[in-house]
Amino acid sequence: MITRLFAYPRVALCALLLVLAPISHAADAAVDAITQSVARPDVLRGQFTQDKQVSGFKNPLRSQGQFVVARQHGVIWTTQRPFPSEVVVTADRILSRQRDGTNRVELDARQQPAMRSVNAIMFALMSGDVQALSSQFNIKAQREGQGWRLQLTPKSAMLAKAFQSLSLQGDRYVRQVEIIEANQDRTLIQFSALAEAPATLSADEARRFD
Repeated sequence: MITRLFAYPRVALCALLLVLAPISHAADAAVDAITQSVARPDVLRGQFTQDKQVSGFKNPLRSQGQFVVARQHGVIWTTQRPFPSEVVVTADRILSRQRDGTNRVELDARQQPAMRSVNAIMFALMSGDVQALSSQFNIKAQREGQGWRLQLTPKSAMLAKAFQSLSLQGDRYVRQVEIIEANQDRTLIQFSALAEAPATLSADEARRFD
């Protein structure tokens, strides 16, 4: 179950982690310094390119699209190529929308209370709540010139069934995320055209969170 659920956010993980929240009790000074330097807008929009290397395939599978991260709502992850689709992650559910307009709830914590903890982790990953992530992942940090890198490894056996590790690189924003799954499949996500304006959701964006 956990592996199937994480198949959706790996499309972005995060857009992962595009808006880092401050850590109340930082694992170390390096992590604290990095999180203090990262932008924390209420709404962040941008574009993504995702390359997934799957065992048995010579070339990575590439997808491209755009995303919206809203701190008080969740993440809208819209794939435009090669096949249009959309995933919306909130604190209560993960919803997928297909090209024909049909919706499918992949997880609804309101109907499956036992899965609420899984949804909370998913939301933390997609919204960049590092304080929440630090309770689930071991975090190592290092500076790289004007930028930084964070290495995350799961603390729990449940998460270890889905991820081997996550690596984030960035400066004012997260620019790149690499996900190594437990089965050794790798996903590299790069972000571009990041923008904090407009600072509020449009009517259409707000509707898509409903």
